[in-house]
Amino acid sequence: MAATRRAFLKGTIAGAGAWLIGSGRATGQSASIATRPIPSTGELMPVVGLGTWITFNVGNDPELLEECAAVMAAFFEAGGRMIDSSPMYASSQPTIGYGLKKLGYPPQLFSAEKVWTSRGSNGPAQIEQTRAYWGVPKLDLVQVHNLLAWEEHLETLFAMKAEGKIRYVGITTSEGRRHREFERVMATQPIDFIQVTYNVLDREVEQRILPLAQERGIGVIINRPFRQKELIRFVERHPLPPWVAETGASSWAQFLLKFIIGHPAVTCVIPATTSVDHVRENMAAGIGPFPDAALRERMSAYVRQL
Repeated sequence: MAATRRAFLKGTIAGAGAWLIGSGRATGQSASIATRPIPSTGELMPVVGLGTWITFNVGNDPELLEECAAVMAAFFEAGGRMIDSSPMYASSQPTIGYGLKKLGYPPQLFSAEKVWTSRGSNGPAQIEQTRAYWGVPKLDLVQVHNLLAWEEHLETLFAMKAEGKIRYVGITTSEGRRHREFERVMATQPIDFIQVTYNVLDREVEQRILPLAQERGIGVIINRPFRQKELIRFVERHPLPPWVAETGASSWAQFLLKFIIGHPAVTCVIPATTSVDHVRENMAAGIGPFPDAALRERMSAYVRQL
């Protein structure tokens, strides 16, 4: 069975590699995947990206590295661009680098990374190590992870952006922590992106953070759409609503992702997975239609009553 699995992964990667070389851009399903403009530049971003927290922390296990590379291959083949990681995610960064090298560094890649150190003076070296792990000439987006030492790190990141060493600057938080300070940074600093937790049950950011992002012209990346599988495990014990076709979803994962994508402030949601089938399912959630505000309320109410 192990040999069969390795053969499958090898075939998946080889097929995607041929597709990338042959086309040089997204085709097929990717032609229909929705994009949103990054507010600060207008650059278009597919609404579904790829997270790597936990799932890509596989160390040097050769089979798991191939599994992650296959996920990346399927992601790019479906029209994906943004891959998000952090120094906090242990071996996830070298895993991304392994996959990118295997795939020939797809040109559509949008690298979203973080700086995560309590000493501002250590930021530049950590960012350079991150870039080396990825094996790219420069990172597209660097975010201050969970606002750790944000004043010093933002000074560094704005200088790097001015020098052309990175393209975008952002901040992140997760699970509703530090929202008041987060709002203060959003209101006073010329950042390009925020990254926050948002899903069908965790909706606090709808009150102030998402409206402020729209007002300030800040891109929004959504993390933990499935509450690290907890939400998926819960809802999959129940049937989809009889009116699911109205949402454009054909599975619970797509139902949960479309709820998020339906919010007009959201630029990109970054579900994480180790499954080729699941990444394809997630990417298909980026194909319209998407629910309007009334239908999103109905979706949230349905999950809450399960």
